[in-house]
Amino acid sequence: MRKVIVGAFVSLDGVMQAPGGPEEDPVGGFEYGGWVAPYFDEKMGEAVGEMFAKPFDLLLGRKTYDIFAAHWPYAGADDPIGPLFDRITKFVATRNADSKLEWQNSQSLGPDVVAAVKKLKAEEGPDLLTQGSSDFLQTLFKHDLVDEMYVSIFPLILGKGKRLFGSGATPIALKLVSSKTSGTGTTINKYIRDGDVRTGSFEFDQPTEAELRRRKNLT
Repeated sequence: MRKVIVGAFVSLDGVMQAPGGPEEDPVGGFEYGGWVAPYFDEKMGEAVGEMFAKPFDLLLGRKTYDIFAAHWPYAGADDPIGPLFDRITKFVATRNADSKLEWQNSQSLGPDVVAAVKKLKAEEGPDLLTQGSSDFLQTLFKHDLVDEMYVSIFPLILGKGKRLFGSGATPIALKLVSSKTSGTGTTINKYIRDGDVRTGSFEFDQPTEAELRRRKNLT
């Protein structure tokens, strides 16, 4: 069985659009492309290295695939990420059945990406790691296909942009299994699934008259 593992850089308000550079993804008038760079230090580099330490294939949305395909194959043999991304398999969610995936070792997930991901998860092989791919992530969250998450939260607010979570994610509980803080104040967190969402209550055993009126006013 293979796991789907999300790798994401997000702002404090949950935006993940264009962390790498000004021209990466200016869609929607996004003005802050490259917001990760000022916060990237040695500890962040170690965290990225840890995420890539175990065997994995990449699971990407088409826009992120195009961004990567225009960059990583040209990074040079001494780059710690470029040659790795070049040789592993890239599974791509694309709505265009006729589009060509020219980067080596790239495969389309086909017209039914949910069925394709479920099939991949049921197979033996390396885990499936996402990078970026905010639109595709909404599909994975909606269909409850995510097993683990590496989420680095950067100390800034971007206000608008593509976000890690939309409104259609399947409710689940998560367990924080590791957390580190970089020298620039970024928290580096790893989460695994922890069953269903659990609820409790801080209310009185017997609601007050004021509380009963408040509830009535809600309806």
